[in-house]
Amino acid sequence: MPDNLANELGRRERQIMDILFRLGRATVAQVLEELPDPPTYSAVRGMLRLLEDKGFITHERDGLRYVYLPAGDTSQARRSALRHMVNTFFGGSGESAVAALLDLPETRLKPGERQRLLSLIRKARSEGR
Repeated sequence: MPDNLANELGRRERQIMDILFRLGRATVAQVLEELPDPPTYSAVRGMLRLLEDKGFITHERDGLRYVYLPAGDTSQARRSALRHMVNTFFGGSGESAVAALLDLPETRLKPGERQRLLSLIRKARSEGR
């Protein structure tokens, strides 16, 4: 899967990928159910086929239905989505993105999480990042 996932997909394709990453696997009907302002069943089926042709998803047969799932490494897709978000909403500033995340009331860090973040910061600093 290409590392610049968010930049290679249209809005509707990104929505479908978000659904597949969130659900793990889904039929056309399940994707259609999750889409805001959904298009026709045939349009969703066509977009899924296109995403598969591009190598972003794969499918398995479940009786008469196809079940679609993300292809490749989900951590790579997460990095790509995060990079897109940081560039789009925070002007490429990782520090601003982390500060905004830490300001959210629902992201209270546990002591172990704080230690892990400090360790990652130290590692990045020692690597010159």
